[in-house]
Amino acid sequence: MKIYNTISRQIEEFVPHEAGKVSMYTCGPTVYNFAHIGNLRTYIMEDVLEKALRYLGYDVKRVMNITDIGHLSDDADSGEDKMLLGAKRERKTVRELAAFYTDAFFADCKKLNIKRPDVVQPATGLVDEFIRVIAALEEKGFAYKAGGNVYFDTSKVRQYHVFFNFKEDDLEVGVREGVEEDENKRNKNDFVLWFTKSKFEDQALKWDSPWGVGYPGWHIECSCIAMKNLGETLDIHCGGIDNVFPHHTNEIAQSEAYLGHPWCKYWFHVLHLNTDKGKMSKSAGGFLTLSKLEEGGAAPMQYRFFCLQSHYRNSLVFAEDTFANAQNAYNKLKARALALPREGDVDQAAFAKYRAAFADALSADLNTSLAVTAVYDVLKDKALNGATKRALIEDFDRVLSLDLLKEEAPAASEANAEIEAMIAARTAAKKAKNYAEADRIRSELAAMGVTLTDTPNGTTYTVRK
Repeated sequence: MKIYNTISRQIEEFVPHEAGKVSMYTCGPTVYNFAHIGNLRTYIMEDVLEKALRYLGYDVKRVMNITDIGHLSDDADSGEDKMLLGAKRERKTVRELAAFYTDAFFADCKKLNIKRPDVVQPATGLVDEFIRVIAALEEKGFAYKAGGNVYFDTSKVRQYHVFFNFKEDDLEVGVREGVEEDENKRNKNDFVLWFTKSKFEDQALKWDSPWGVGYPGWHIECSCIAMKNLGETLDIHCGGIDNVFPHHTNEIAQSEAYLGHPWCKYWFHVLHLNTDKGKMSKSAGGFLTLSKLEEGGAAPMQYRFFCLQSHYRNSLVFAEDTFANAQNAYNKLKARALALPREGDVDQAAFAKYRAAFADALSADLNTSLAVTAVYDVLKDKALNGATKRALIEDFDRVLSLDLLKEEAPAASEANAEIEAMIAARTAAKKAKNYAEADRIRSELAAMGVTLTDTPNGTTYTVRK
């Protein structure tokens, strides 16, 4: 498999440190609100990556964190504590808020056929490990105490900006709106490992530590969770492109300082989902959730299909017309797949040929658009019988996860609407004294498991379970 490595800025052959096995880490959600569809695009593409690696024969162990401790907007302790604000907004405790939105996140994932990672670790469950690693960094001379907090000293690492060559002037205080100067820092790039003094004096979650009662910084969480569950060498680390700096940059700095050797070789980043007004974000308000799409009549699989039509390294613009086109295309594709006859035996030679083409698409930097095209190629090949086409689509859907051959039961509301329309037609037939038609409709409803009861106030019905 070949994949684009953000840290080298080129497509490389993927070679895990242990043959046949892949250790994979993905940054999880901060559970203070619903995930928006831009967040979910990232998780869809990470899901495809994991399934593609498994499809290609790798044994994958995937770990994801849940950020359920206060998450600041920046490292100067000047941003908003999202967990605390969310708890106040909804009149919940921080733990209640985290539990509610963690469940909501995984409910969305289930609707989108996103596989649950092998390990899901809330940050609150590993605080002792954060403290242990921070203490080791302090002992090694990579951390210092100032103003009651513990900071990572970026001047001690050989190279801090490992992803891109930032200009020092770009990081000056005041360049980014809302950033306040943290006078405790020795260097402008330093970041907090442990807070005991914060502008959030009413911080809900605090723990004892060698430096006083407080809570961990955001960046140390992912490093420790990854190392605890995947060992000292990580094959691939995933996240949204906005995690590159400072989050992933800081993860590398502290992890390699602690370990004393290179930590992760491959970095996989998904670009933003944009609207016509720019990047979708919770802070901007009015963000789209999966539930809102469903309320508008969309199906989760239509959104997954929409995402797979674009390469993960391209920004994707969500607009009503483009999404509507994707919805129609998905509906037609699924209808064609479901209409395939089941007769015949699978042509093993043809199966192997198409499977190889599909694997090539996945291996070409996870080209999901080309992988979807492989489905269309199978459907239009007149030399293939129904059994072979069905076998191939079922095989491809191990990665695409679009439910192309899944028979859908009619929604309750749709079924009820059909029943009520037939009852109305029967009532009209009775008024017109067309009793034969009324009896025919009653018989048809009975065959559907619907029992009618005529009352002075109209006709009621029950449906056999």
